[in-house]
Amino acid sequence: MSQDRRPISQREHGWAKALTRALVKSGATPNLISFSSIVFAAFGGLCFYAIGLAASAGDRVLLCIGAALFCQLRLLANMMDGMVAVEGGRGGPDGPVWNELPDRFADIFILVGAGYGAAALGVADASLGWAAAVAAVMTAYVREVARGAGAPADFSGPMAKPHRMFVMTLATLLTIFDAHMGGAGAVLHIALWIVLIGSIFVVLNRTRRALAFLNKR
Repeated sequence: MSQDRRPISQREHGWAKALTRALVKSGATPNLISFSSIVFAAFGGLCFYAIGLAASAGDRVLLCIGAALFCQLRLLANMMDGMVAVEGGRGGPDGPVWNELPDRFADIFILVGAGYGAAALGVADASLGWAAAVAAVMTAYVREVARGAGAPADFSGPMAKPHRMFVMTLATLLTIFDAHMGGAGAVLHIALWIVLIGSIFVVLNRTRRALAFLNKR
């Protein structure tokens, strides 16, 4: 496996390989799939935001399910673009840009949307979502700067992209119970803090590992 590729165990599953073949056969390009991750994330962010504006517990539950679904679809698109490019042999010279840039927009849409949703519920300031988004983007920025300097790509956690989406997906599912009980959505507030603190740790840890590698080289 290339050191520049995020290790994802699901790539070896039969369903992932079958979906890759279907996408290749359909003519879908890796770049289009990468772009679709932005669309999924945008809808996810809107669902997160609308959670705070829902008029009833039932509406809030549906929006929580939608937010969880779009977070996972974003991750699926992120995996499929690489599989269609590599396993399907459809990668192009501009692939690295399309592989990285949509991820940054996707993180922003989801985390900022959750921040505004939590703010609308009265449990946080929207700036918490922006702070979490900035920290999330910085995890990738550090990785790419270090790789440009000659260090190996570092996809380590504990709050890498799959971990962030796991936290936010779990938060939406827990918020379903919170919404059903008429709560104020404190789960989203806690989830954003987890993403923020975890992402800051990742930034510092990846920086430390990159500097250690470069200084030893």
